Amino acid sequence: MKPLYNGVDLSHWNGNVDFNSLKKNGVDFAIIKAGGNEGRTYKDAKFLKYYNDAVNAGVHVGCYYFVGKNFVNEKQGIKDAEHFLSLIKDLKFTFPVALDIETTPYTAKNGATESCIAFCSTVEKHGYYVTIYSSDISGFLQRLNLAKLAAYDKWVARYGSAPKYVKSYGMWQYSSTGKFKNHKGNFDLDYAYKDYPLIIKKNNLNGW
Repeated sequence: MKPLYNGVDLSHWNGNVDFNSLKKNGVDFAIIKAGGNEGRTYKDAKFLKYYNDAVNAGVHVGCYYFVGKNFVNEKQGIKDAEHFLSLIKDLKFTFPVALDIETTPYTAKNGATESCIAFCSTVEKHGYYVTIYSSDISGFLQRLNLAKLAAYDKWVARYGSAPKYVKSYGMWQYSSTGKFKNHKGNFDLDYAYKDYPLIIKKNNLNGW
C-alpha cells in the first residue's frame, strides 16, 4: 500500500521546529499534540505555535490528545473529549484529530473501549474527523476491544514492519527515530493512506 502523504507527529519535546525546512525535506503533514489528561488536564506548551507555523509553511495539520490511566469509563471519555474540544475550538485542520491511548491498564480493556467510543462520538458530534492512535499490539490488541471500534479510523504505531493486528488503518507511525536537516533530536514519522484534506474539506469537517 503506497502512502499518499508523508508526515510527522510532535509535541513540545521536539523543541524548535522549522516547518518550512521540514516541508522542503518532504514533510506533507504534521499531527501536533494539543494537550491531554495525565491526572490533570493541560494544553501542550507548543501547540498553538506549531499549529500557526505549520499552517504558514503550507504543511497540512492534524492534532492529538493524550489520555492517561484513568481513561476507563464513558464519563471520563466525555470529560476528556470536552477538554480536547476546548483546546481546538476555532482552529481548522486538514488532517484528523486523534485520541492517543497508550497507558490504560491492560485489565481495563472494556472500560477503555467504552471511553474511546464516548470520546470519539462526542468529538464527531461537533463536526470533527476523529481517529484513534495506539500501538498495534500493546494498544489495539492488549488495551482495547478492536471489534467494537470498527466505526472509527485508526492511526497505528508499529516499527520495523507494517501493522499486523490492525488490518484497516488510515495512518501508520512507522518510526520514532526520524532525522531532519537543521533539527536536533528524533521525530516520529508517519504515512497517510487516505486523502484526508479532500475528505475533510468536502464534508465540511474540522472547522471547514
